[in-house]
Amino acid sequence: MRLFVFHHSGGSHLMYRDWPSCFPADWEVQTADAPGRGPRDARAPLSDTGALLEYFLHELDSRLTGRFAFFGHSMGGLVAYELTRRLIDLGRTPPAWLGVSARGTLHPDGDPTRRHLLSDAELRRELMAMGGTSSSVLDHDELWDLFSPTIRADLRISETWRTKPLTAPLPVPLSVFGGTRDHVAPPHRLDGWAATSEHFLGLHLFDGGHFYFQDRLPEVAGRIQDDVRRALLLTRASSQAA
Repeated sequence: MRLFVFHHSGGSHLMYRDWPSCFPADWEVQTADAPGRGPRDARAPLSDTGALLEYFLHELDSRLTGRFAFFGHSMGGLVAYELTRRLIDLGRTPPAWLGVSARGTLHPDGDPTRRHLLSDAELRRELMAMGGTSSSVLDHDELWDLFSPTIRADLRISETWRTKPLTAPLPVPLSVFGGTRDHVAPPHRLDGWAATSEHFLGLHLFDGGHFYFQDRLPEVAGRIQDDVRRALLLTRASSQAA
């Protein structure tokens, strides 16, 4: 099984570097970075969701075969969901399982939140409350100036994307993950995901905030493995019935 993990707004593979060790040896865990991650990446961050999806389609193209699954956290949840829809629309193999984490249900009219328009001081306070962004970045003016364009570009994607209404639930088994004390994507904003899949595998809540998995990674990884196995059994049963 190849598991693609899509990072949050302003994030990169670095927060997910411990994930592979929490999965079986025959699982390949990959975290693909969007452009503009860190001082060594000279590429400009993308601020348009369509361009970001096209980037990942091109970047991951040859790896989106065989048995693979998607897990996306926050903005990454949007990417994982829309990338799944894009693969289906293109007639390509979709993931065997889709996991959406800490991302409110997507609606055609978008997300009313506009954190990407906050002043620097307000945004830094908001990010501090959310967790997930190093205090060395938030407290250091030069580092903030370096990282803030990427953070704002990602937040703009996450907050302005307009999803197309589904004509039918997705054929891909779907699980939703969240933190019980997440004020960005509180549990009640996750309920709507159940209607987006023919095979909804449940809402899994863990004690914690927006980055609940940081202190519960083995538990979260175990839940992902269980749900992927359930998804594979569902797919096998559907194939045999057909």
